Amino acid sequence: MKSFTLNTVIRVALLLITMIGFAFIFGRADLFFNHIILGALLIIQVYELIRYVNRTNRELAKFLLSIRNSDFTISFSSQKGGRQFRELNEAFKEIIEAYKQVKIEKEAQFEYLKLIVKHIKIGIISIKGDEEITLINQPALDMLQTGNYHYWRNLRLSHPRFVEEIEQLQENESKLIEVPVKGENKRLSVHISSAILLKQPYRIITFQDIEKEINQSEIDAWHKLIRILTHEIMNSVTPISSLTETMLMLLEDQEGKLRQPQAVDEDLLEDLAFSLRTIQKRSDGLLGFVEDYRKLARIPQPQKEAFALKELFEAIHRLMRAELQKQHIELITSVLPDDLHLNADRKQIEQILINLLSNSIQALEHAAAPQINLSAYEDHAQIVVEVSDNGAGIEEDKLDQIFVPFFSTKEKGSGIGLSLSRNIMSLHGGTIKASSQRGEKTIFSLYFPKTSEAVTASLNTL
Repeated sequence: MKSFTLNTVIRVALLLITMIGFAFIFGRADLFFNHIILGALLIIQVYELIRYVNRTNRELAKFLLSIRNSDFTISFSSQKGGRQFRELNEAFKEIIEAYKQVKIEKEAQFEYLKLIVKHIKIGIISIKGDEEITLINQPALDMLQTGNYHYWRNLRLSHPRFVEEIEQLQENESKLIEVPVKGENKRLSVHISSAILLKQPYRIITFQDIEKEINQSEIDAWHKLIRILTHEIMNSVTPISSLTETMLMLLEDQEGKLRQPQAVDEDLLEDLAFSLRTIQKRSDGLLGFVEDYRKLARIPQPQKEAFALKELFEAIHRLMRAELQKQHIELITSVLPDDLHLNADRKQIEQILINLLSNSIQALEHAAAPQINLSAYEDHAQIVVEVSDNGAGIEEDKLDQIFVPFFSTKEKGSGIGLSLSRNIMSLHGGTIKASSQRGEKTIFSLYFPKTSEAVTASLNTL
């Protein structure tokens, strides 16, 4: 660009000299032809200067238009205009080549992304604004058995239930929905998120058909439950059957006929009484087992209300104080923030916590410095309530079974406490998880979704 500046300066200087000469002889009649020559020279110099500057402008305009239109086939000649234009054109070529390479890489990445989206087994729908569908991949089309629509309203016409469920979801919310597709109900796990791209709002809907996974989980759960039911029932029925057979043998003679009243002595009556008491005991146990199962299967719907967790912890502490003092166990409670509230069925949550504390008390039977921590805190979009102890812990291979109905790690445990707790948490839209280090600690965590009623602000006005 230095040579361009120098050439421009020279042209302007020559133009100025010509204008000075023209002004110097202007008005002299004897130099008439000199006027004509200098005037023509002045016009030629102005034209040359304009042409020289405009050539740069044309090349620059051509370059900018090619960038704006993504036209990288344009060429810039380096043969004309001297060294300064050769340098300018070479710079333009390098920039065009760089943009061309960026575009190639961008298109390659886009094609790669489309390939991934096409082969991923999750349905994806991207909506620009409120109506325009910018992306709907093949798994989404297969799951919904629908056409490749370009507008959300078209999908609303063909799948009103699906669209209705989606529009009820909030940002970053997930839900399990059931929608009819070609006369068949499909269970879909749906998640919705949003983004702003180039000042345009986008909604990204991802969903997956989890029918097979749910069926397999249900089958596994039934297998576990049947094994436990079979084990418990056989434990009660087998001795009842055996004792009944023994009693018949005591009451019959060798020919299989009933003994005469006079043949029944005191020892025989004692044996019969013992057998009957045992049968009654086993029958009562079986009835208790059935009653526990009925409790597990008939949990009432939660009656939710907003309450302070600190107040709940204090009430539980007072309730369990005698048992804790008897076992010399220290209970530490913590609520952060101090005015943390929960929207749930207070009685049911209290039932869960009492059950977990009772389990911890039993686990701390042989602990040197027994301690239980009952805490609550916020974790992003969740409220977490934890019960932890420094007791014996739970074996790793049993952690995934402790929530199975009637499975218990304790000799006299019914095995329904944790199952009941998990069902209650499910009715609240939450989850319960357990972690343990053998001989060190066990933590049970209750995760509750935040709601507009469950907030950290004080609810003294309620």
